[in-house]
Amino acid sequence: MPATPSPASLTPLVLVHGHPFDHTMWNPQIEAFSAGRRVLAPDLRGYGASPAAPAAVTPLSRFAQDIEELLDEAKVEACVLVGLSMGGQIVMECCDRFPERVRGAVLADTFPTPETPEGHLARNATADRLLAEGMRGYADEVLEKMVSPSADASVKAHVHRMMTATDPRGAAAALRGRAQRPDYRPLLTRLAVPALVVVGADDEFTPVSDAEAMHAALPDSALHVIEGAAHMPNLERPAEFNKALADFLATRIDPAP
Repeated sequence: MPATPSPASLTPLVLVHGHPFDHTMWNPQIEAFSAGRRVLAPDLRGYGASPAAPAAVTPLSRFAQDIEELLDEAKVEACVLVGLSMGGQIVMECCDRFPERVRGAVLADTFPTPETPEGHLARNATADRLLAEGMRGYADEVLEKMVSPSADASVKAHVHRMMTATDPRGAAAALRGRAQRPDYRPLLTRLAVPALVVVGADDEFTPVSDAEAMHAALPDSALHVIEGAAHMPNLERPAEFNKALADFLATRIDPAP
């Protein structure tokens, strides 16, 4: 019978949340995986309880630098990075910035392309709106795109609560930074570690076609489409998301000897 790897020997997970959320979007994953391996789930700069005050613009490179500093502080030499939406783009930036510390990448409901001119204007306009009006109107409008209309009421309440609790300054700074993001498609073609691409079947922000394009570009990847979920399958269908992640970790990252 093959030996079971000890928790201390398993590769740590770093969970990178999306916009405009905080680390609690990963609660089902923290609960599922922290008993067996080390899990780091920070609040990004300008979000949640992060002590780091946002600037007028927070580029993805700044978030990636923060992740690298977190790894240093936590004495984590290498990890699996898991990111959803903006978090997935931060994971791609991390893979570019410190690839030697990345053992695997999970890209959920995200996309690698640079911003279009129209998107650049739209993100900056939304940033202006959040600073002027606060988060509630925006949260009300996008809730049933973040999660499917059929999502459990407790999930909807959690997502809405995260959005309305976000500091508009942090959200606006991140939006302006994402409007300046680079093209990560060349990076994906040379990613030298296993990757898992996950997407909700009903995601309007990052549709299945985006996930399929990333899967095709990555040299070593698996694709998992989660039915009955929109932009946040980790919360809408946590059991299926966790199984896909657990299978990826067990077969590609920490296989039993």
